[in-house]
Amino acid sequence: MKNKNKMFNKIMKRGKKASRESVEAPVPAPAAPPSAVTVNHASRTNVTPKPTAGPVVPPRPKTVEVLPNLKDTPINEKHGVFIRKVHVCCFFFDFVDTMKSAREKEIKRQTLAELIDIVQKGSCKMNEIMQDEMIKMIALNIFRCLPPAAHEITGGPGGDPEEEDMYMDPSWPHLQLVYELLLRYVVSSDTDARIAKRYLNHSFVLKLLDLFDCEDIREREYLKTILHRMYGRFMVHRPYIRSAMNNILYRFIFETERYGGVNELLEIISSIIYGFSVPMKEEYKLFLIRALIPLHKPKCVASYHHQLSYCMTLFVEKDYRLADIVIRGLLKCWPISNCGKEVLFLGELEEILEFTQSLEFKRCMVPLFKQIGRSIRSPHFQVAERALFWWNNEHIVALIAENRHVILPIIFDPLEKNIQYHWNQAINGLSSNVRRMFVEMDSELYERCQRQYEEKETMAEELEERRITTWKRLEETRCSGDVEFRRLPLAGCLLPRELEGKEKDPNQGVLLLLETHAAHLSIAQVSLQGSDALQPDVGLYSSEWHETNHFHADDSSCLTV
Repeated sequence: MKNKNKMFNKIMKRGKKASRESVEAPVPAPAAPPSAVTVNHASRTNVTPKPTAGPVVPPRPKTVEVLPNLKDTPINEKHGVFIRKVHVCCFFFDFVDTMKSAREKEIKRQTLAELIDIVQKGSCKMNEIMQDEMIKMIALNIFRCLPPAAHEITGGPGGDPEEEDMYMDPSWPHLQLVYELLLRYVVSSDTDARIAKRYLNHSFVLKLLDLFDCEDIREREYLKTILHRMYGRFMVHRPYIRSAMNNILYRFIFETERYGGVNELLEIISSIIYGFSVPMKEEYKLFLIRALIPLHKPKCVASYHHQLSYCMTLFVEKDYRLADIVIRGLLKCWPISNCGKEVLFLGELEEILEFTQSLEFKRCMVPLFKQIGRSIRSPHFQVAERALFWWNNEHIVALIAENRHVILPIIFDPLEKNIQYHWNQAINGLSSNVRRMFVEMDSELYERCQRQYEEKETMAEELEERRITTWKRLEETRCSGDVEFRRLPLAGCLLPRELEGKEKDPNQGVLLLLETHAAHLSIAQVSLQGSDALQPDVGLYSSEWHETNHFHADDSSCLTV
């Protein structure tokens, strides 16, 4: 009994001691939450990671399959069916043979039409994966190797695009649906521009611009509309699009002179110019000087001149101070022997002058009307007629009347010669009407110009008579046989003091060294007054010199002897 009581007392003492230790012990820190990182250790083979959120891209089908309509698909399966439909549209077919794979082509056409309807109506909200897959499908269909152009097949130079047969792409029925899908995606209000710009990036834009060189005009029209919408929708792409179009135009002007989409590019550029703010940035002025003005140089300018002229007029309309730059630039590119091109230039200048102010007109009127005078005197009646039609424009007539003291003396000679000598009766009548307008503006100025013109004509007749007389005297001297005519260099010749320094003076005439058969040299000065007085076919050389020497009327380093 005593032993039992001892054991009980020991147990109670141990319990009190344990309770004191538990009170004095510090409170342990709370346990950290389990780590989110999954460690792929051999001891954790049973642990499976949680699946990521979002739809999974289904694998691409190996054959074209008919899929259910997206309207009849459950909501939780719509995204997957949409991507499968996009994959169906990635198949390529031979559209030259219309009977080959006809069923698959029809399935693809119906699928594309359904996708267009979905994007246009916004019946299915597209996430980023769906947009990415759709843009990949569009790029796969439209970015392709273009067929060779007609001039590349024949190997000859490119002709006028207006005269070439229009190329019709056999795959256009399906390509049109792809382009329509891209257009609806770009203009859709449900498309988030911040997300779409990731897929419609700079590389996509550059490839789109390369397609403008295609032969099918229907495809170029779609490309023009899409690129214009992209320029308006994605502001981040605007500088890059302008730079890429500049590079294409530079390559066309200075290298190839072959590019099918110049018309469409200029239409896009005209809409861009229309939105420029005033004062214009230096970048826009450089584009005018370096790209638009040199576009007048290629031979095929007639094929895109209407759009180019509109762009030039828009620049002057936006900022009238650019009129002088534009007019002088056109004068530098003025055609010499292409009369059709000259008619286009005259029409373009008339449109530009309608927006030109008086101050800018005064800066360029002298070189401008010197060229107009040459056009008025042109033997091609359409060129002369188009230049004389300027006097039917009230604004241009007002500018001319304000500066008539400068303009009338410049164009008086062409007008008078047209009235007297031009072969076309219509040009004679138009020139007479213009002369009558100047008489009504300022009769005194007209009479003064008339007197100056008569004096010039009298002097010209006298010079012609002197030229004929001089050549007759030379011919008589040659026939006499006392003088042999040779061609000797001036260098080293000793001239009399009164003739030194005159051997290169055109106003003093031409020095002739006369060498007789007795080898005595004598010097004669013949006043011929003008480079046209010397003719290479007169036959003034001896036979031994005529075969080995060629006469040049402007060669002042030689003498005819």
